[in-house]
Amino acid sequence: MRIAHSSFTKICRNYPIITFALLMLSACNPQADNLSEREARINARESELVTLFAELVEQRKSLEKHASDKFPGTQENSNADKRNACSCDAGSTSTPKQGGTSAKTNTKTLLGGVESVYLDPPGLEFSARIDTGAQTSSLNALDVVEFERDGKPFVRFSMIHPETKEKIELTRRLRRYVRVKELGNKESKRRPVVRMRVVLADLDEQINFTLENRSRFKHQVLIGRNLLQDLATVDVSKKYTTVKTDHSETAGKK
Repeated sequence: MRIAHSSFTKICRNYPIITFALLMLSACNPQADNLSEREARINARESELVTLFAELVEQRKSLEKHASDKFPGTQENSNADKRNACSCDAGSTSTPKQGGTSAKTNTKTLLGGVESVYLDPPGLEFSARIDTGAQTSSLNALDVVEFERDGKPFVRFSMIHPETKEKIELTRRLRRYVRVKELGNKESKRRPVVRMRVVLADLDEQINFTLENRSRFKHQVLIGRNLLQDLATVDVSKKYTTVKTDHSETAGKK
């Protein structure tokens, strides 16, 4: 042992470069071991994630198969939901009922992008744009005049008769004002709001309408989310899905 130790000491004295290299290798070995250990842990974690993902895929397939076996047609209904979804809501479509006023989708009324609506007053049917992007419904109002009656605010305005094209004068209680900013205008405009009865398919509600000049538009009436939300779904590819009915007996109902 003394001879071996003496020989090693002699080598180290005569070959300092070899000694330095041996010392460096001994210092690097712990770092190399740490890197190898971390790499092994990462590989193991990746393997676990791959396995978990594969299990999730299998579970999803199993659930879908179970659902299709238990409820035949679920996939078809799901595809129909996607085709007939709108910005406000989504639902599956069904064939309009004979003798009814509209189709039903999951207890909601299915409407097209344009429908006939009954307004009371004036007790007439107008073509209306169904717009799920508009918060509040609006009417084409001409010759708007605000005044007071018995200390309460009212507004007088005119609409165009859908058949004779003559002006129809209406007077409604002024409910409030809204600020509307039109495209291209920097400043918003204050517009009056009135409340009127509207009948659309099987929907019969009193809702607010913003009064504005819609002469540049094809339809005098725009129906927004204040009527549609939670009550109807819209398929913009369809028009006039409802059946016109006689509202003469229901005039002044609400």
